[in-house]
Amino acid sequence: MIDDNPTTSFARRLFGRSRRASADRESTDRPPVVRYRGDFRFNTLSALVVVIALGLGLGVQIALGAVPANEVAALVAAGVLAIAGLLFLLPYWATVVVAIAAVWATLPVLFDADLSLAAGVISLGLLIAPGIEVISQWDKIVVLRLGRFHKVRGPGPLLLLPLFDTIAGYVDTRIRVTDFSAEQSLTGDTVPVHVDALAFWMIWDSHRAILEVQDFEQAVILSAQTALRASIGSNDLATLLGERERLGQEIQQIVDAKTNPWGISILSVEFKEILIPHELEDALSREAQASRERSARTILSGTEAEIAGSFAQAADVYRDDPVALQLRAMNMIYESIRNKGGLVLLPSDALQTMNLGTVLGAKAFHENTTSEPEGGDDGQHQ
Repeated sequence: MIDDNPTTSFARRLFGRSRRASADRESTDRPPVVRYRGDFRFNTLSALVVVIALGLGLGVQIALGAVPANEVAALVAAGVLAIAGLLFLLPYWATVVVAIAAVWATLPVLFDADLSLAAGVISLGLLIAPGIEVISQWDKIVVLRLGRFHKVRGPGPLLLLPLFDTIAGYVDTRIRVTDFSAEQSLTGDTVPVHVDALAFWMIWDSHRAILEVQDFEQAVILSAQTALRASIGSNDLATLLGERERLGQEIQQIVDAKTNPWGISILSVEFKEILIPHELEDALSREAQASRERSARTILSGTEAEIAGSFAQAADVYRDDPVALQLRAMNMIYESIRNKGGLVLLPSDALQTMNLGTVLGAKAFHENTTSEPEGGDDGQHQ
């Protein structure tokens, strides 16, 4: 069911525009988001190393004859798994140091059995496990050693030096697509428009992308929005609607020049949607309709003029050549007679012109002479 109430439709448009405007202001005016990072990434492989260290620790204790009670082994296992969960939430070397200190403070002291060997093996596992990671094919990892840049590691296994190496960031080197927009931007002829666009970009230097800019994703979005607003303000509405590809290339060059020192390349910028006020849409629709109607009438009048010129040329030819006019007349009559049910209109002198009267008279005389002997014989007999 369509609501034709103008008040409701105006409120709906106003609410939709205000909501898009608020979302656009939030994306452009909010400060850069500090992403939660950490010194390493505690993953499934790290958790497996911790479990193996726990099993080895308890196995060493059992092999040396210091067999802990079942309750003690269960408590130790629960504590180590809790530490693994804590490292997953707080991936910092400081958390590892605190966890190792907690292991040494609890295992040899709180329980009756001497669990020093188990505590040593578990501590070694907690120290090695966070630094073990497998990098995906499309990822690059920037490693810092004692706060300074150390190296960029590509796909494959990675082993960090415990307590010294930290991961500055993970970089996805695949092509990305970012959706950005400019809400209520004025064109060169002061028309408010809402433009949605897409930017395709990729990182070619992970070192620069991590160390030269705090949040490269947010930097790309804000740079693209700024260039889009500048392009909208420097062009009128007709240019904006008719030259999207050229404007996209200009925006791509502007943003690429800004982000290239960060190790980021902007591959292309494409306009997804251009929204204009509803009142202006109606005016443009009426203008386009009137322009097309004018073009149609112009074409029709030109065609009629060409046909009239052709008729004038034909009249000049027929005036100077009566035989051609007779042939044309005979052809017209033939075409009319050939069509069934056709109506033929002949001028009064058509018989004289084409000598049809003589032909028809000879035919009538022949029919009369062929039927007359039969009538004469009947008269004599009578």
